[in-house]
Amino acid sequence: MYDKTDLNTIDLSLEPPLEEPARQYYFMAKCREWVLGFERKSGRRPTSKVVNFGCQMNARDSEKLAGILEKTGFMRADTEEADFVIYNTCTVRENADNKVFGRLGTLQQLKKKNPHMVIALCGCMMQEKPVVEKIKASYRFVDLIFGTHNLYRFAELAARVLDSDTMVTEMWEDTDRIVEELPVRRKYAFKSGVNIMSGCDNFCSYCIVPYVRGRERSREPEEILKEIRRLAADGVIEVMLLGQNVNSYGKNLKEPVTFAALLREVEKIEGIQRIRFMTSHPKDLSDELIGVMADSRKICRHLHLPLQSGSSRILKIMNRRYDKERYLELVEKLRNAVPDIALTTDIIVGFPGETEEDFEETMDVVRRVRFDSAFTFLYSKRTGTPAAVMDDQVPPDIAKERFGRLLREVQQAGAEKAAMLQGKTLPVLAEQINERDGRLLTGRLDNNSVVHFPGTPDMIGKIWNVQLSECKGFYYLGTLNEPV
Repeated sequence: MYDKTDLNTIDLSLEPPLEEPARQYYFMAKCREWVLGFERKSGRRPTSKVVNFGCQMNARDSEKLAGILEKTGFMRADTEEADFVIYNTCTVRENADNKVFGRLGTLQQLKKKNPHMVIALCGCMMQEKPVVEKIKASYRFVDLIFGTHNLYRFAELAARVLDSDTMVTEMWEDTDRIVEELPVRRKYAFKSGVNIMSGCDNFCSYCIVPYVRGRERSREPEEILKEIRRLAADGVIEVMLLGQNVNSYGKNLKEPVTFAALLREVEKIEGIQRIRFMTSHPKDLSDELIGVMADSRKICRHLHLPLQSGSSRILKIMNRRYDKERYLELVEKLRNAVPDIALTTDIIVGFPGETEEDFEETMDVVRRVRFDSAFTFLYSKRTGTPAAVMDDQVPPDIAKERFGRLLREVQQAGAEKAAMLQGKTLPVLAEQINERDGRLLTGRLDNNSVVHFPGTPDMIGKIWNVQLSECKGFYYLGTLNEPV
């Protein structure tokens, strides 16, 4: 296993290997050589900080970036006053771009105090050519820029930066490569994300993701299972399978495999007690998958199923490839098969051309489904997507008024659904010490709801039976019973 490689055994007098990931471990050894030189000169180890923006896949990528830096000898810093700072960016909404540009101003001031500081930018935002050109022109203090397709080459790019005084940039338009077995520094010892695929083929008219993440590429099932077995051996009891659209996993493999079939194999792995996954696209949610969820002892009773709009007319313009009736049919199938399932969703308000009648169709779905929670968004125009140039953009004041109505409806339904569990005793995975009260632990139910209950640090990473004594709307206060 490459992630156990001792960098001291790598002969840097030789040419770097061509195959991956051996090539990246060679460059990790090169970076480690720089780290040791820095330590000799300054009397201390250099520090690093990875700042993550965006989705769960970004979070998993950030764990790899942090793992590579740690493998090379960088010490972890708690703030951005570090020797190597990397922003893993998101570009789903315009304000995500603005947030990064705003933070860069702060980094520039830190770099003036610490001239040898390395500043790196990667992720989805760096796949947009206008953004990269803006950084090159106006943010010359940035040292390294790379995107999503070549993230696995971080060690090689970092080695170039540490050996250079000029900005290093490397953006790829696309790739068919998936390189794993890189060092990872997990946030939690007992749970982990696992990338099962990359990219998206759906091309929803409002979404930039297919353009910055590329087309769908599925990992071989045995590679995924090997990774999960290693995680289980390392104490992981919960895994989250990640992809832009996990329901279409396996379609582009030489020997196609369904996502449901993959889940059956993951279920067999000893030590894994909980299985989560996201994100699911309604158009690819199969009866086979619903059946696997119903029969499973380990798959969590929670499904995130983005609606986006309840109007069939708007869904067609969005290129979602399902309609209101199909979505409601899926919800009925899911609740018949898994009665206690928690359903969460994404909804966009103010999509171009949305009328009051269209919005009321969305409200109708929300009232009928009664989601456990929903991520609600005002439509954000993304340059480079078809929706950005559509006529009939909804005026901001109308969109905001609709957004307020939707939010009230969603919150009321969510609170009512949450209250139904008050008084029940359910399994909770203890995840961390409560941030406000050190006498409490914070954990999650099978349905992903948050629970705070009395406990001690040695209980973290285990599943406990907890009575949900009091519902606080979107979280619970609990009383510990006994371990599961």
